[in-house]
Amino acid sequence: MIEITDKDSYKDQIKKIITFKFMTDTELEHLLESCILLDFDEEEPIIKQGDTDQSFYAVVSGSVRVSALESEGKDVYICTIGGGEIFGEAGIFMKVKRTASVTSMSRTIVIKIQRTNMLKFIKENPAAGNKFFMVMIYGLLKKLKETNRELAYERKSDIDQDDIDAMVNDLLN
Repeated sequence: MIEITDKDSYKDQIKKIITFKFMTDTELEHLLESCILLDFDEEEPIIKQGDTDQSFYAVVSGSVRVSALESEGKDVYICTIGGGEIFGEAGIFMKVKRTASVTSMSRTIVIKIQRTNMLKFIKENPAAGNKFFMVMIYGLLKKLKETNRELAYERKSDIDQDDIDAMVNDLLN
C-alpha cells in the first residue's frame, strides 16, 4: 500500500463516486483535504475481519473482494465492489469489529475517510454533510434490500417440513 499525495489528478474519478457526486467542487476539495488516497497492489488486504477501524472507504479505481471467515476457518466470498462504490460504512457509525475482510483484486485505488475527519468535515460543511448522509443512507437501504431478497430466495429454496414428511411417507408406503 502506498499513500498518494497528488489527489488533484484523481478528482474527476472521485467526483463520480456516488457518495461525493452531489458535492460542489469546493465541498469536494475540502473533503479531500481530510481523506487519505491509497494505492493497493493485487491481493493486498485493505480491511481485515476482526479489526476495529472507524473509517469507511470508496473505490476510485480497480475492484475489491469482500469475504468472511466462517467458524470452521473457511473463507467465504461475499461480493465484489468496483469503482465508484463504497464499503466499510459501519466504521463511520459504530466502533465495532469488522465483520468481513476486503482485499484488492487488482491494482486498486481507494479513499479512506476516518470518522473524526468526516465529523469535522460535516460540522464545517453541513449542507455537504446532509448530501453525504442522504446518499449513504440510500446506499445502505439498497444493500439491505438486496440482502433481504437473498434471504427470501434462500428460505424459498429450503426444503419444507411438509416436503420431508411426504417423502418419508412415500418411502414407507
